[in-house]
Amino acid sequence: MGSITASHAVSNAIPRPLVRANQWFIVICVLATWLTGWHILLVLPLVAGLGGALFNFNPVMRLAKLFLRRQPSKYALEDREQQRVNQWIAVACLALSLVSFAAGWIIAGYLFSVLVFLAAFIAILGFCIGCFLQYQIRMLMHRRRMRHS
Repeated sequence: MGSITASHAVSNAIPRPLVRANQWFIVICVLATWLTGWHILLVLPLVAGLGGALFNFNPVMRLAKLFLRRQPSKYALEDREQQRVNQWIAVACLALSLVSFAAGWIIAGYLFSVLVFLAAFIAILGFCIGCFLQYQIRMLMHRRRMRHS
């Protein structure tokens, strides 16, 4: 791990089952919204996501942690900072979806809910869209710096 100690890496990581629980929660809430037409259901993952992004307290992950059978460090771990970026993307899509539905912009509401649904579901399948976007942005910035140096 280079100069990062194992204990530092574990403290800056989240067990994958907790991340998956949060992703499934988003997927289920969006599906429930689509099936019922109750757009207010999007508030649930929005509030959980805001709690995680702002206060490092995601109630979905905290609840899921009660069901872990092993020590958290014994699971595959996800980078905490990358998860925070991903959470902000989800929060933005959920908030924009809710605002759009409230404003009567139904197509925009569904568009943003589809985006967050797809991002969470594809992440469950193993591909992190937020990670890909962050990597592409970093590469773009790197190329710009190289051109101007």
